[in-house]
Amino acid sequence: YNIAPTQDVAVIRKTAQGRELLPMRWGLIPRWAKDARLGARMINARGETVLDKPAFRGAMRARRCLIPADGFYEWQPQDQGAKLPYHIGRDDGAPFAFAGLWEHWQSPDDGRPVLSCAIITTEANAVVRPIHDRMPVILGVDDYDTWLDCGRQAGAAVQRLLVPCPAAGMREL
Repeated sequence: YNIAPTQDVAVIRKTAQGRELLPMRWGLIPRWAKDARLGARMINARGETVLDKPAFRGAMRARRCLIPADGFYEWQPQDQGAKLPYHIGRDDGAPFAFAGLWEHWQSPDDGRPVLSCAIITTEANAVVRPIHDRMPVILGVDDYDTWLDCGRQAGAAVQRLLVPCPAAGMREL
């Protein structure tokens, strides 16, 4: 029910033959990283700065993906260090897709390839704001092709999509 950083998630990316669904490690490992452990800290990319950060800039320009989901969790701190999970999704339970980035990394030790990804975040909408100040970018179905088309849509051209989704139709589950 809950996927944790460094676990595999389902990812949709565009290929020459169309769309492809495959597993990727959640936590983007930049191509230049010396160690895969760096990816555990790169599970999210802030939409406002994604084109400025060296770890995400290349993927934003050339390796965008969709990460399908039927909800997400935000964790609110409680007394004595505990955190309370809030499950957020659509009112109708329908699936949706996060805006994501993916990367291909090769281990310098054994040459093993690793496909990894990150979810792009933005400021929270009215449903999420009482729980957390950020949320994943949830793309509208009509924006999927534009987001995935890295050849025709440069990173700066799709940055307009990196905004909170409408609160209408969402709720804490």
